[in-house]
Amino acid sequence: MSRVIDYHLAPHSPWTYLGHERFVKLAREVGASIRVRPIDLGKVFPVSGGLPLAQRAPQRQAYRLVELRRISKSLGLPMNIEPKFFPVATGPASLLIIAVDLKDGTEAALRLSAALLTAVWVQERNIADPATLATVLAECELPAERLAESTTPEVAAVYERYSREAIEAQVFGAPSYVLDGEIFWGQDRLDLLAEALAGPTRGA
Repeated sequence: MSRVIDYHLAPHSPWTYLGHERFVKLAREVGASIRVRPIDLGKVFPVSGGLPLAQRAPQRQAYRLVELRRISKSLGLPMNIEPKFFPVATGPASLLIIAVDLKDGTEAALRLSAALLTAVWVQERNIADPATLATVLAECELPAERLAESTTPEVAAVYERYSREAIEAQVFGAPSYVLDGEIFWGQDRLDLLAEALAGPTRGA
């Protein structure tokens, strides 16, 4: 039976960007299923003690840049650690990922997520801009109508539900990978997730 991983992500998160391809590769290698779950950190942070970047202590903000530079270099991933369009509103991109997931499936949603993360952290594009989102959709060879569909109340309700479910699961940041109810927070926990995937199902 395939293991299922809830992938709580934010399309503007540098840590989601740094872990995305490795996570997808890991899941494919072990035959695990992924449930793509974009979440609104603006709702998750207030109930979990998290702070938006601008409200964090200066030393924490400075060290974040050091870590981004170190990790991206170690992984061999291109990255502009202070991109032009960051911070950026993530609602439009998150809703688009959900619309694609609902209509085109998980693989398409993962491909779009990778493109949006790259748009922020490599290409310095504005993922809050509808024109940019339309272009990224076309680059991913996905239907143009998904952009309009992403603005429907139905998709908004799913986004709200994903964020609520993340809070209920005690998720407090992105990326978070949840396997058998156990949270693995951050791209630097992927090795631990791999170990858990190699072992028995929790509670079995």
